[in-house]
Amino acid sequence: MKLNDIRFGALGGTLCSLWLSLTFNDLLQTALMAVVGTVVSFMTSKLLGMIRKKE
Repeated sequence: MKLNDIRFGALGGTLCSLWLSLTFNDLLQTALMAVVGTVVSFMTSKLLGMIRKKE
C-alpha cells in the first residue's frame, strides 16, 4: 500500500465524518460570519486610508 493511498483514505474518512456532523445552520452561520468579517475588514481599511490622506 502506498503512502498516498493511506492519505486519501484518511482524508476520505475525515470528510465523511464531518459531512454527517455539519448542519445547514452551521454552514449558514459560517457564511454569514465570513461576510460580516469581510465587510468589517473592508470598511476598516477604507477608514484608515481616509485618515492617512488627511495627515
